[in-house]
Amino acid sequence: MKALHRLGFAAAATAATASLFAAGTAEARDQIRIVGSSTVYPFASYVVEEFGATTQYPTPVIESTGSGGGLKLFCAGDGPDTPDITNASRPIKVSEYERCQDNGVQSISQAVIGSDGIVLANTADAQRFELTLEQITRAVAAEVPRNGKLVENPNKYWDDIDSSLPHNEILIYGPPTTSGTRDAFEELVMEAASEEMGYDGPYTKIRQDGAYVPAGENDNLIVQKLTRNEEALGIFGYSFLDQNRDRIQATPVNGVEPTTEAIAAGDYPIARSLYFYVKNGHAGKVPGLYEYVEMFLSERMIGDMGYLKDEGLIPLPAGRREEIRQAVLNKERLTRLEVKALNQ
Repeated sequence: MKALHRLGFAAAATAATASLFAAGTAEARDQIRIVGSSTVYPFASYVVEEFGATTQYPTPVIESTGSGGGLKLFCAGDGPDTPDITNASRPIKVSEYERCQDNGVQSISQAVIGSDGIVLANTADAQRFELTLEQITRAVAAEVPRNGKLVENPNKYWDDIDSSLPHNEILIYGPPTTSGTRDAFEELVMEAASEEMGYDGPYTKIRQDGAYVPAGENDNLIVQKLTRNEEALGIFGYSFLDQNRDRIQATPVNGVEPTTEAIAAGDYPIARSLYFYVKNGHAGKVPGLYEYVEMFLSERMIGDMGYLKDEGLIPLPAGRREEIRQAVLNKERLTRLEVKALNQ
């Protein structure tokens, strides 16, 4: 699927979703509504288009709201004016699960669709970076340890962190606080590095002095910004790197290149699972809901030779795929204990 085709579809889908949600109708509807992660969005959009083109059901409406924004909408209630599915690039939090329960969303099923890596990249025309988790943390943290105390981050240039790095001003375009990619970055990079760096416990506060720029939920815009500024780095999902290798280059982290093989093997240090959550209370009320779920979780989409692998998704092992497929299609309810375990 071409990027321009995706962008056009995204604009139309976002406008349509905004119109439907603004209406706040309590009437039944025949169109699936999907919100959530910008990282999962390209994969879900592919399935949405295939579903609309090859089944008797209307094309679902999909909007990229970020993982946190999607779960907020999803957990607002169980009525037809709320989404049926939310995509996420991190597991649902205990607080979000409890909000769902409090608002009558009693039965949720969780689907893991595959794996993804978080990459740092810059324009292909610039000097290539090679970074460690600690160096990345020293670039983005609001405070850094010095002489046993936390001080405001003094690092303005990359060679302030390490003399082997370029004398480029630190400028990183990354996901906003509503993004699951941001949550995963904080956990997999900053928390992982903070103990070795001398922080008193996990540290995830990102600086707000202009060195780190929240760039919205559309990762394609980050790619565009990188091509305009040779000194900038961007943070986004692996699939966006895979789609733009002619324009941007990846940064090895801890000496490991972000490749499908390294991510699948667990060798690349910034890898995570991708999810969607389905509202079982909407089963039988929104036509085609579980037919869409079945298509998404089919081998044709997420298998070793599936269409979404060509889009950058890294498939799960076959046995795990089948286990997840059966659990979701059987509407197995996600429990609080499971959510708590996912977030430990």
